[in-house]
Amino acid sequence: MSEDVFVKDVMKKPVTIAKSALVTEALDKMLEQGIDPLIVLNNNTVVGTVSRQSVAEKLGTKRNSDISPNSIHVANVVESEFTTVYPDQDIDVLIPLLQVYKLVVVYDEDHRLIGQVSAGDLLKICRPDAGLSEVMERAYTIEEDERVVHLRRRMLDDDIKRFVVTQNQKITGIVTETDVAVAMRKFRELVEDKYQDHRVRNLLVKDIMSSPVLSVPGDIALDDVMDVMLDKKVGSIPVINGGKLLGLITRESLLKAL
Repeated sequence: MSEDVFVKDVMKKPVTIAKSALVTEALDKMLEQGIDPLIVLNNNTVVGTVSRQSVAEKLGTKRNSDISPNSIHVANVVESEFTTVYPDQDIDVLIPLLQVYKLVVVYDEDHRLIGQVSAGDLLKICRPDAGLSEVMERAYTIEEDERVVHLRRRMLDDDIKRFVVTQNQKITGIVTETDVAVAMRKFRELVEDKYQDHRVRNLLVKDIMSSPVLSVPGDIALDDVMDVMLDKKVGSIPVINGGKLLGLITRESLLKAL
């Protein structure tokens, strides 16, 4: 990486939310601005972050089924572990941090919040010196008629953030932690408490997946894949050759290749 590029050259204005805000407000803000996670503040002090994944887990938990999403606060889902850098540090410091954290908080010398850096921010100027196959990771699949409760269990137990959805070996969609968070919110707001346990068990992957799927061919250049991902603001994209799913290119796999 260039010695002349610093954190301040890639950082963006911090996007924050109060610890006292509702999780629905946090989710709306993440979706509207295309970011994940948000920096959580308490009396103007950074206390952690809130992600789409943490919101999905909270709204999807059975023990919270009798609580309205409009009664759950960010304080209940805040992830207190986060990492920080300073604006004049070399950009290289960001690579190992973003391989672990979704977001890096930027402080000034007086420990005041002045910015943030995401994987997308870094990947706009830093690109792996590798071929497509070297960056591609395994794609996990799930049938569209599978139940969402089973999807969530696989996500939690195996730490899988996204699945390519199939029907009769044909790709029909993709489902991510964002889809789960949005679906759980809508479900909890629309279905009466006494019916939730029964109805959620009948919710299918095809009911919440994103479709059609944005994909790329197996012979495409990695730079072109990254251009598509950054332009469309997507965190992952399936690689398909002749209708066969080869794998996924994700922001995580791109960061690992830097």
